[in-house]
Amino acid sequence: MASTACIPPAPAPEGAVGLRDRARGALLGLAVGDALGAPAENMKPSEIRARWGRITGYVADRPAGTDDTEYAIFSGLLLARHGAALTPSHVGAAWHEWIADREEGPFRGAGFSERGTLENLRRGLAAPISAQHRHAWSDGLAMRAAPHGVFAAGRPAEAARLAAIDGSVSHEGEGIYGGQAVAAGVAAAMAGASTVAVVASALAVVPDDSWTARCLRRAMTAAHRGERAVRSAVVIGGYPWTDLAPEAVALAFGAYAAADGDFTDAVLTAVNMGRDADTTAAVAGALAGATCGVHAIPADWAAAIGPARGTCLPTMAGHHVLEVADLLTRAAREARPAAGHAHAPGAGLPAPDAAATPPRHPGTPPHPTPGGRRDGTTPAPPPVGPDPHAPAPETHAAVSRHLDTAPGPASGGPPRRTAPTAPRFLPETTPAAPGPNAATARHPDAAPPRPPGDATPAAAPPRPGHDTAPGAPASTEVGP
Repeated sequence: MASTACIPPAPAPEGAVGLRDRARGALLGLAVGDALGAPAENMKPSEIRARWGRITGYVADRPAGTDDTEYAIFSGLLLARHGAALTPSHVGAAWHEWIADREEGPFRGAGFSERGTLENLRRGLAAPISAQHRHAWSDGLAMRAAPHGVFAAGRPAEAARLAAIDGSVSHEGEGIYGGQAVAAGVAAAMAGASTVAVVASALAVVPDDSWTARCLRRAMTAAHRGERAVRSAVVIGGYPWTDLAPEAVALAFGAYAAADGDFTDAVLTAVNMGRDADTTAAVAGALAGATCGVHAIPADWAAAIGPARGTCLPTMAGHHVLEVADLLTRAAREARPAAGHAHAPGAGLPAPDAAATPPRHPGTPPHPTPGGRRDGTTPAPPPVGPDPHAPAPETHAAVSRHLDTAPGPASGGPPRRTAPTAPRFLPETTPAAPGPNAATARHPDAAPPRPPGDATPAAAPPRPGHDTAPGAPASTEVGP
């Protein structure tokens, strides 16, 4: 399987699916998968079958996206504002202004990695120290990484670079690798890459010997035998918490590969495998939606997705994933002419090799980088040409107007302004300075670093308000 990491994505036939349609498919597919999988989260397949048979559609009365969708909207709006110039300081400022320094929703910041990040930010720590907590290996970055692939369509290495910057505030190690794999896979799918090339693009941006890469290769080996085989090859049996990035990302790619990129089959395969079903189905939906375009999503599934409710992030209430997809498409198109080469694919954005590979002393061994392979090389992604179906580019001022307004009522009408007391999204302020020992100190409650590999991480406390139902113990599954 290692050889497939060198296969470059192949662009789709000209005019097959527009870039805007793929962008909308990726983010709407993410939200649909999230809403379909949420009721099955933390369940085993046998428990899903006992309750619903095989899930073939929404089983909730009011389907909606969870923290996966709301954090993806958050990352998408952040990226639409800053584009390829995104920095950890931008990300940290956004976390402060729109999450840490505000009243939290019922989910109280979402899962393990988010809670640890918020605690560190509130203590005055900044990236990368803010990511030093017990759950930096979670799938919290993977669930919000699809917007980076949408923005960097056709450039998996650039998408991985941006995902690593976004994740620097909240994740380390395998948590970063999982997000990079998702971002790169979506970027390849946005260019019309084949299913095999999408997976190869994901493998190309993570270290070959990482836990994430090993799980991905096992999932691909089993994919032709269906969801039970994928699940058996990847799931960490007996481990109660389901938000492990290597496991969740591999299950999502496995579902996508088993379905050969078909949207409906990919998402339902992920849902019916259980575990962190909202995240795995969201990632599978983003990959398949980018591959097939928005029109591949069943109409009744798409119609159920409205503006975010703000259940997890109150500041994201009123934003719709389709709005974010359009903003990212326009921001990407704006970035290219800005460099003075309007007709050069990828113009205006840093070259992956130069941006992602820091200098190292001659004679030192190669090391993994956010945008390349472990041997220091970077895969050559396909160019993505202009999209004839996309609307005319907007100026940064127009993007700001989108960020300051929320959709109008369902019956139509002009957009409504947000509350006058709410500051503009992502103000140009500098986050609080870290404490005097922030450069060297770890979180007081942080566990010592765990060596990479398939060793089972230390058990964690229940994920607050999200992973387990009140009074229900977490699954300690061993069998199917």
